Amino acid sequence: MSGLAQYGAIWLAQVRYTVMRELMFKANFILWVIVDLCWFGLNLAFVQFLYLQVNVIAGWSKWEMILLVTTNMLVQQIFQMLLMTNLNKLPELIRTGRLDFFLAQPASAQFLISTRLFELGSVVNVFFVLIVCFISVAELHWKFSLSGLVIYPLLVVFGVLIHYAVLLMLMSLAFWMTRAQGFINAYYSTFQIARLPRQAFHGPARWIFTWPLPLLLVANVPASTLLHGWNFKDLAAMGGVTTVLVVLSTAVFQAGLRRYGSASS
Repeated sequence: MSGLAQYGAIWLAQVRYTVMRELMFKANFILWVIVDLCWFGLNLAFVQFLYLQVNVIAGWSKWEMILLVTTNMLVQQIFQMLLMTNLNKLPELIRTGRLDFFLAQPASAQFLISTRLFELGSVVNVFFVLIVCFISVAELHWKFSLSGLVIYPLLVVFGVLIHYAVLLMLMSLAFWMTRAQGFINAYYSTFQIARLPRQAFHGPARWIFTWPLPLLLVANVPASTLLHGWNFKDLAAMGGVTTVLVVLSTAVFQAGLRRYGSASS
């Protein structure tokens, strides 16, 4: 079995185990689906409220803004479904020493730690988010780019990887400090900026949230590409930033593993 096929088989086995476990606690599963959908509904209601008195905000009409917010929610739900829950548990694995179990496996520790749990509820949420996304496109009377439609899924994947890289670096700080779990709250709060149009930011704030912390790329670039077609500068920026962050986060995690190994020996 090739390496890629082997990792695919491992991931599918982890998904099957997680789904079976989730279905044992149906009430908890339903509750979290409802909570996430209510949060999504509040975001849409907030957009509706903003456009009661105006037609355009920072160059975005109401349904364009809904597409932006929906794209941000789509990225977040996919990230939560595949990766976020696992990264949140990294500090606990380090603190309790259960990380040793993953280091002893004949596979990449980063892969196992990042993918061992699968959020089944997010699958339902992604379905509803996609429905709203299609509705927003329909309300725009099909004023979107066909080339953007092709590139849009790839840009959503880039957005997920940006989330992954940033949170992996934050959680990897647990190798050096005991209270890294507190960074999760900062992550949740800061990443709400991703649902805002980047045209609303100017000066240093726009530079900071585009390059060092690329929140204004996560949803803005996919939504803009879908609406107006692909832009080489935007695609290059998002691809480059994603690559740099993934490489950097992997380096930070591996450095933490080396420190963890030397401390345990």
